[in-house]
Amino acid sequence: MKKEQLEYAAARYGTPLYIFDMDMLADQTQRLRNAFGKDIGLCYAMKANPFLTAAMAREADRIEVCSAGEFEICRKLGIPLEKLFISGVLKKKEDIFRILEYCRGRCAYTVESVKQLHYFLEWSDAHMEKLRLYPRLTSGNQFGMDEDMLHSVMNVINMSPCLEAEGIHFFSGTQKRSLKQLEKEIAMLDGLLLRMQDEWKMKIPCLEYGPGIAAPYFRGKDVQTYGEEGLAGLRKAVDSMHWKGRVTIELGRAAAACCGYYLTQIRDIKRNGDVQYCIVDGGNHQINYDGQIRGMYEPYIQVLPGGRQGTEKAWTICGALCTANDVLCRDVMLSGVQNRKILVFERTGAYSPMEGMSLFLSHPLPSVVAYGREEGWRLLRKQRDTYVWNMEEDGGTEEITEIAGGL
Repeated sequence: MKKEQLEYAAARYGTPLYIFDMDMLADQTQRLRNAFGKDIGLCYAMKANPFLTAAMAREADRIEVCSAGEFEICRKLGIPLEKLFISGVLKKKEDIFRILEYCRGRCAYTVESVKQLHYFLEWSDAHMEKLRLYPRLTSGNQFGMDEDMLHSVMNVINMSPCLEAEGIHFFSGTQKRSLKQLEKEIAMLDGLLLRMQDEWKMKIPCLEYGPGIAAPYFRGKDVQTYGEEGLAGLRKAVDSMHWKGRVTIELGRAAAACCGYYLTQIRDIKRNGDVQYCIVDGGNHQINYDGQIRGMYEPYIQVLPGGRQGTEKAWTICGALCTANDVLCRDVMLSGVQNRKILVFERTGAYSPMEGMSLFLSHPLPSVVAYGREEGWRLLRKQRDTYVWNMEEDGGTEEITEIAGGL
């Protein structure tokens, strides 16, 4: 995004501010499509950035939905039911049944546990409607099931006239930088799918695989899996599988990260000892780079407005929170740092707007805007106060008073 566009957005919408470049998002999605080819499907994990769900529903084959709240977003956006992939470690019975009543057999569902399987069995038996399930294989953590349990679950599914094991689901973590790790996982999945076919006598037509490709957040920290060579290597690993079926790659961060910008204004400058600080009106309650530890690494940053910059100096950038942990980056070399100027943190399109401590100190939620060449600027969310969520709701005090009066 051009500096003039960023300056315009800051002037129009204020700071702190999130901006999502929808053209960049489309270009990145197309890059992934080109790398994987037509034979591999693409699923967008909307937890990375729910604001991009409508756009990614047009670009991707599937949208992974991990909570009842995310499902409500998709329902209100009118996302085609056939595109939904209902996932999530905790699916409450009432949530599953409500989603099933709405979607029925038009979308696919993951199975995290035997208990979740029982919910699908109960509903399908009562309605005599076929459901397409993806039991999840664990990677050794709390998610999914081990191979023995997976075998048992598959047997139960095959005994039901209304359940179909369309595929298996596997996601082992995020920010994977090494292609060798992805190749190892695909080889493991290939072996499992062949055992299911040859020993378990179960033919599984689909695999939903989340490789957890890392995003290149920091200067000097290249990511092998994100580049063209890494994506081509992932495609080659899939092609080398002896099991033949439909593979869908599930991505969130790799699709969305680079389309985002976080704008925050410098409000104070000072020097304590040998360290030069600039204090901004945002903070780490609103921005999160996975892997950043108390500002040790240098993100991609711009200073606005530009023009004559002067001498570069080392700056430690801190936010507005009353905690020593609110350090966005340390000793980053910048020029032109002055009060009222804007710092632009790049590559914040995934997770950064969602993972911060949004309610800490009752600071407002930043505005969120999107830009695209064809549609121009769109305000997705106005700045919102959060203090109302950190106090009693209306009526709470009166209720306490009434109780006290009766004692």
